[in-house]
Order: sequence, then structure tokens, then C-alpha cells
Amino acid sequence: MKTIELSEVSALAPYVRRGGQEPIVLTENGEALAAIFPANAEEIEDFLLSVNPKFQAVLERSQQRLDAEGGLSSAQVRERLGLPPRG
Repeated sequence: MKTIELSEVSALAPYVRRGGQEPIVLTENGEALAAIFPANAEEIEDFLLSVNPKFQAVLERSQQRLDAEGGLSSAQVRERLGLPPRG
């Protein structure tokens, strides 16, 4: 991931404000190239994981294993861990 200080992109400064809620789409010759959207640190982490090919491969393998082998319900997990049933 590359970060750029807003002060280095002075042309965008009037459009990007802390607390702003509106996404900004950067275009070239009318075609979208990138988007700037309001986000906190947690949302940035979620976004970076969502576009990370290695993480997506882990999710895919996990889903394939779940489909092939099945899984445990939360009640089964609680029982195996010796926890009381949820009430």
C-alpha cells in the first residue's frame, strides 16, 4: 500500500476533509481511475484484506474445506469446550 500526505496533493485538499462522508472519484478523460473514500483505520484494514490475493486464497480454501468436510455448529463448539449452552 502506498500512502500520500494530503499536503502533497494540494489540488485535492479542498475536496478531502476530516469527517467528510462523500467519496471522491478521480477521473482521466472521463474514465474512473481511483476513488477516495472516508475511512477509519479498521475500515482501511478491512479493505486491504478484501483486495489481498493471499488472504482471499485462504478464505477460498477454508470455504472448500467446509463444503467438503462440513463444520460444527456453535452449540457443538461450546459443548466441546465445556461451555454452557447459550441461553
